[in-house]
Amino acid sequence: MFIKMQKIAWLVILFIGFYSCNKTEESNTTTVIKQEEKVVPNYEFGFNLDEFDVLVDTIRSGDSFGKLLFENHIGYGKIEEIVQATKDTFDVKRLKIGKRYTILRSKDSIQKAKYFIYQDGKIDYTVFDFANDTLIKAYNEKKPTTLVERTASGVITSSLSESIDDAGLNIYIAHEMADIYAWSIDFFRLQKGDSYKLSFTELYIEDSIYVGVDKIKSVVFTHNKTPFYAFDYKSDVVEGIMDYYDETGKTLRSQFLKAPVTYSRISSRYNLKRRIKYYGNRIRAHKGTDFAAAIGTPILATASGTVIESTRRGGNGKYVKIRHNSTYSTQYLHMSRQNVRKGQVVKQGDIIGYIGMTGNTGGPHVCYRFWKNGRQVDPLREKLPSAKPIKEELKADYLEYIQPLKEQLDAIEYEPIEINKSNN
Repeated sequence: MFIKMQKIAWLVILFIGFYSCNKTEESNTTTVIKQEEKVVPNYEFGFNLDEFDVLVDTIRSGDSFGKLLFENHIGYGKIEEIVQATKDTFDVKRLKIGKRYTILRSKDSIQKAKYFIYQDGKIDYTVFDFANDTLIKAYNEKKPTTLVERTASGVITSSLSESIDDAGLNIYIAHEMADIYAWSIDFFRLQKGDSYKLSFTELYIEDSIYVGVDKIKSVVFTHNKTPFYAFDYKSDVVEGIMDYYDETGKTLRSQFLKAPVTYSRISSRYNLKRRIKYYGNRIRAHKGTDFAAAIGTPILATASGTVIESTRRGGNGKYVKIRHNSTYSTQYLHMSRQNVRKGQVVKQGDIIGYIGMTGNTGGPHVCYRFWKNGRQVDPLREKLPSAKPIKEELKADYLEYIQPLKEQLDAIEYEPIEINKSNN
C-alpha cells in the first residue's frame, strides 16, 4: 500500500513540473516578441540613397569626368553623349581637385553608374542624370538651408582678427568688416579700445550642419571714440543692388578702396626721393605704394573699370592695369599670376590677380600705382570722390528700416577693458 501511494506522489510531482515548464516557456515566448522598427529613408540630393549603391569620394589629381564614369561601367561613347548633352549646364573640365562627388549606382552585381553628383561647395551641387538612355540631362541645385541671426561684440586689444578670434567668431566677419569700412576706417591703424557691435546671419544646412557666415546685417564700429554705423540695404530694387549706408543714408563705399589687399601692411610708400640700396643708394622715384602679403594672397580691383593691360614686362613682372574712367587708372605689379584678361570689365573688390615676386622685387608684395589725368600720384593723399548716396525717394523708407536695427545695436553690451594709456 505504501509503495502504491509513493508512485502516485511521484506522478503528481512530475505532472506539476511538466505543467510549470510549459507555463514558463509560454511566458517567455510572449515576452520576446518585439515591435518592428520603422525604417526612415536616407534622402540626399533629392534621392532615396537606400535605393542605390552609393560611392562618395573627392576629385583627385588625374581624375576626370570620363575616367570616373568609365570606372563605373559607362562606355566612352555614352560618356561623350553625356558631356555633349549637359555642356550648357556644366563644363566637366571645371572639376576641381578636392571637391566632393557622389555616384549613385545600380544596386546589383554590375553597379553601373546612373547619376553623377558634383558638389562645388557645401550648398551648391550639379546632378548629371543619365539613368534613362533616351533622356540625358544635368541641373544645378542647392541644399536646403536655414538662416540663424546672431549678435556679437568685441573690443580691440591688438588687432581686429585677434578680437574676432577671441570672441569665437568666424574670421570671415573680420574680412567683411574690413570691406564694409574699407574707405571709412584705416584698419592698419586701429587703436586699443576701439570696439564693434554687430548683427549677422549664419547659414546651416538642414538646421544642423554649419556652413558659415551669410552676411552682416548691421554693425557699428567705434574708432578713436567715433561710432561708424553701417546697415545693409537694397538701394536698387530693379537691379537688386545691396550696399552699406550709415545712419543718415550716406554710403560707406568710396569710388576707390584704400588698399588692393585685405589685411596687409604698407612696406613702402609713394616717394619721389627714395634711395634704393640695390641701385647703390641712388635716388630712384618710387611712384607706387607697396602692400606686403604672402604669396598667393588675392589682389582686388580698388574700383570698377576695364582691364587695359594684363601682361608681363621687365621689372614690373606680371601686372594688371585698369582704366576706371577718363580721369583715373590703377596698376598692380609683381603678381604671381593674373586672374583677368585685357578688355574684361571688373567690379570693385573683384580678384584680379595674386601676390607674387615677379619682376624686380625683394619680397612678396603688390606695388599699387595710381594715375590721375595721366600722371602718377599718391592715392593715400588724394581726396577721392565718394560713391552716390541713397536715392532721395528711398530716404524715408531707409530711415524707418534702420531704426530697430540701430536700437538693437545700441542695446548690445560688452565688458569694458582696461586700457594702459602709457602703451598708446
